Amino acid sequence: MHRKPTVLLISTMDTKYREAEFVMNCLQQVGLDVCTIDAGIMGESPISVSVSREEVAQLGGETLETVQNMGHEGRALGVMIKGTIRKVEQLLLEDQFDGVFGLGGSMGTTLGTSIMRTLPVGIPKVMVTTMGSRNTHGFVGTKDILMLHSVCDLAGLNRITEKVLHNGAMAIAGMVRYPAETTPDDKPLVLLSTLGTTETCVKKIRAQLLEDGMEPVVFHTVGAGGQAMDEMVQQEHPLAVVDLSLHEITDHFFGGDYDAGAERGQAALMAGIPTVLVPGNTDFLVTGPLEDAKIRFPGRLYHVHNAAITALSASEEEMAFLGKHLAGCCNASKGAYRLLVPAKGFSAFDSEDGPLWNPEGRQAFIDHLTQHISGSQVKILDCHINDPEFALAVLKNLNEMTAH
Repeated sequence: MHRKPTVLLISTMDTKYREAEFVMNCLQQVGLDVCTIDAGIMGESPISVSVSREEVAQLGGETLETVQNMGHEGRALGVMIKGTIRKVEQLLLEDQFDGVFGLGGSMGTTLGTSIMRTLPVGIPKVMVTTMGSRNTHGFVGTKDILMLHSVCDLAGLNRITEKVLHNGAMAIAGMVRYPAETTPDDKPLVLLSTLGTTETCVKKIRAQLLEDGMEPVVFHTVGAGGQAMDEMVQQEHPLAVVDLSLHEITDHFFGGDYDAGAERGQAALMAGIPTVLVPGNTDFLVTGPLEDAKIRFPGRLYHVHNAAITALSASEEEMAFLGKHLAGCCNASKGAYRLLVPAKGFSAFDSEDGPLWNPEGRQAFIDHLTQHISGSQVKILDCHINDPEFALAVLKNLNEMTAH
């Protein structure tokens, strides 16, 4: 017989059992089952749980007594996270739950979101947390985690915590009761990357892919976006990738805010998936308010995107480095690729009437790229990245690589 919709409730029951029990009651009142996992360390759970802390510790490779005597809360938590992940993986394989709910402060949020980040996109994930109004990137990463700010500390039940916890419980109840309809995966999948400064180009490409019967998925390259796209390459095995916005590489090497890590842009190349690479948006870095940008990066051209975000021109030396770096990535490619370079501008900012016009930087990039790359898969095109003919060139090269 098919089971009832079930929520996996993960918490440290020695310190948060009242809040966890309240959430459990809320979910049960609307007809859901709850599977509770206790990842607490020092105390005991006053309420019964589905998965005990002893089992969690053992799955993490230690006895609970050893964990309790570690004398370092970070290492102890690491064992419990490892054990919980293993248990959740087992329950996922057995199709034993439909969503995950966590609650807590910094340690509880680290616990809950560490488990949530291991789960596929689409499984409901709700984290009620005191950390919800801070920078949540370290907790959310590249996954679809709903962070609900608890407003006050989760230190017992009161008129505030009861409202927030109830809302969080009803949010995940709605998600598991009304799951998203699965989109048929019979259409060839194409992954694309962009920022607003290359949106004109990606719109043309996306429209044509849709017309050709493809399923385009576009990622916003603000750090997590590029990381998510590279992860999706490994998980979904797309037909092709159009990496139109490699800006996160610039930020990684030179201290910008949209850093997606040292291996950004290499996943499709290393997986042998047909790839069109474009140095879109590599001509600038992104950082915080203008006053901070001028201190951290003096002597640049600046463009105030809004009060919190400033774009600034990449130097010739930085552009030269990027050209050499991208050549190295392509030289290690295990599959077909095309590297298309729009010689008249890499972004909307990098145009004659734009705020970060950078012809010297572009030329430095092209010189070092062509000097270090092997093979003949580089095409320098006499147009701007947002010109219609550039989008057509991307589509033409993509079709050449994917035609059967």
